Amino acid sequence: MSLQGVHILVTAGPTHEPIDPVRVLANRSSGRQGFAIAKAAAQAGATVTLVAGPVSLETPQGVDRVDVETARQMSEAVTAALPAEAAILVAAVADWRVELSATKLKKSAGPPKLKFLPNPDILAELAQSPCRPRLLVGFAAETSDVVENAIAKQIGKGADWIVANDVSGPKETNVMGGERNRVHLVTGDGVEHWPEMSKQEVARRLVERIAREVR
Repeated sequence: MSLQGVHILVTAGPTHEPIDPVRVLANRSSGRQGFAIAKAAAQAGATVTLVAGPVSLETPQGVDRVDVETARQMSEAVTAALPAEAAILVAAVADWRVELSATKLKKSAGPPKLKFLPNPDILAELAQSPCRPRLLVGFAAETSDVVENAIAKQIGKGADWIVANDVSGPKETNVMGGERNRVHLVTGDGVEHWPEMSKQEVARRLVERIAREVR
């Protein structure tokens, strides 16, 4: 199904929150699933804006990429990209940042006392925006009670859909760095349990569902 003339906004990758000039707080994310979704949307004819955290991935053909580092920069880039018919927020955004030290924190000084500050909740803020996309899709990486936590996130954040997956287990087999994924799609009509497939197949299937929703 064609997405010709439809603007799709995608976020992907992690955010990095500086602690000092050499250290950061970050979430684990390869960015592959978000980039695959951006690519599939572009192949379906959409105008795609991809807001990407720090990842080393090639920009999909036909996609307008905006590189950011921090959660606040990602929030600003998402707002600047509006309006959009659909937003798919795949990025693993750090929930917290700290007050930045202008100089490197020395190990010899002992463990640093860091003051944590909340980062913007991009999904919840977009749900309340006067420029809210017609379809707002969030992602939930969970280690337990995957579907239950995804349903709670859909309700709590005001999203239309949540795509949830289980990221527990050792790093070597974790979906975050791998090429395959098994997701659960939470919508207002219930929960769909998709079989394990490549991240490219997840992207194509999700984009097909989005096309049916926004056309």
